[in-house]
Amino acid sequence: MLRQLPRQQLLGQHRETSALRGNGWGKKHATVNYVFEHSPYKLYQYHLLVMSEMTARGYHPDKKWLAPDYRGLKCPKYETLKPCPQTTPIYPEHNQAYLKECLENLASKGILL
Repeated sequence: MLRQLPRQQLLGQHRETSALRGNGWGKKHATVNYVFEHSPYKLYQYHLLVMSEMTARGYHPDKKWLAPDYRGLKCPKYETLKPCPQTTPIYPEHNQAYLKECLENLASKGILL
């Protein structure tokens, strides 16, 4: 779905994922609470997908985010972050029901994919 997102939504994914990787980790938010049930490495894997799409479109995300232990300028890096296998989808919660919810959310903003 990342390939289909308009510019604003793709850049929003980067911004939100960066925040979650940093000081936002563990802070409750209804739409993303599920990420906290998994290793932060999963969020890193998802962020790589977002940044790959950004790069394909000619954007230049900060290369610091390519390090799994990086958490932003104002958050100390992970001292130990154990890699985990990448799955498809990365999060098991990214199922058909979740896709439907995302598409409905986008449609409510006038974005039809």
